[in-house]
Amino acid sequence: MSAEYATFGLAPAMRTGGVLADGGYQVHRDFMDFIVDGRPLLFRLCDLDAVSPLASDVPPAIFAAQVRTLLLEAPAPLAGGRCVIYGCPECEAIECGAVTAVIERDGDDVVWRDFAWQTSEAADLELNGYHGIGPYRFRGDAYRSELERLLPEGDEAPLARRRVLLIGSRVAVLAKLAAALRTIGIGADITHDAARVSAEELRAYGAVAFGHAIAEPERAAVRAAVEAAAADVTYVDGPAPLVPVLVAQIEHALDRSPPERRRLTRLAAVDGTADVEVTSPCRVRLVAYSLDRLRRTHTREVFDGMLEPGEHRIPLDGRVVKGQSFLVARTVGSVLVAPVPDAQKS
Repeated sequence: MSAEYATFGLAPAMRTGGVLADGGYQVHRDFMDFIVDGRPLLFRLCDLDAVSPLASDVPPAIFAAQVRTLLLEAPAPLAGGRCVIYGCPECEAIECGAVTAVIERDGDDVVWRDFAWQTSEAADLELNGYHGIGPYRFRGDAYRSELERLLPEGDEAPLARRRVLLIGSRVAVLAKLAAALRTIGIGADITHDAARVSAEELRAYGAVAFGHAIAEPERAAVRAAVEAAAADVTYVDGPAPLVPVLVAQIEHALDRSPPERRRLTRLAAVDGTADVEVTSPCRVRLVAYSLDRLRRTHTREVFDGMLEPGEHRIPLDGRVVKGQSFLVARTVGSVLVAPVPDAQKS
């Protein structure tokens, strides 16, 4: 085993939820990702749709138990000293598949080794091992320090689930948006006057979304109330009553991961093409949403495939650039929205 040390860290990450093109839903999950040698470990697993056990929506006692398992203060949950590193974002069943590894002490150091994809109690390293990943040797003091900061007094989980405050006058649209957000696991509240919201409540929101009809004086009043409450929020301007687009915008606003640690970093519609930039190999889904003159919603899948790191230009069908249209790009943990210029007006 190599004696070379790797650095260990933790950083906020999310598995984006959303209203999908086929009418289905994908659940939103906030979690802490493992940062090995300055890079999210999840990125080394290509296009894996998974979350770490350190998720914000698990009960505090379970969250604390997961941390203590990683600290080797509790027995490993799987045979052979194996722990779940990433699991299914929709459920906790090992049958859905999970990335596992042996976590053990070696003197003062902690070693993660024998990574594998596991769907039953026993791991088959020959058949399902990640032979290009690990082993990783971490300095014990630094490793423990990172994990122990997740254990405040009382073993309360430190990752508070963020909610969204929706401000607008079109009640029907806001109600549909709030219902969609709640379905994927994001709390949403509707108000017409943020001045009536207490400072404590404002600090619980991760984003504030303005309806299209909200005038600038009202927006300024909301910003002033948020600033007075010392709330850390991102503002979202809803460009059109397209619920899937608004959900994607809010998902992006809730992303607290550093920009350099995101997979999807750029989306733009220019001259009949979609310009997409990714930082690691991943599957990207590109969907166009548009409103016609009768305010009906149309959905078209533009692209669905694997992209290598770098910039990519994807041709857009002529139907995509007519009327009021928007592109939504999704990959594991990232989502971006971009307006599509109307070719008939240019």
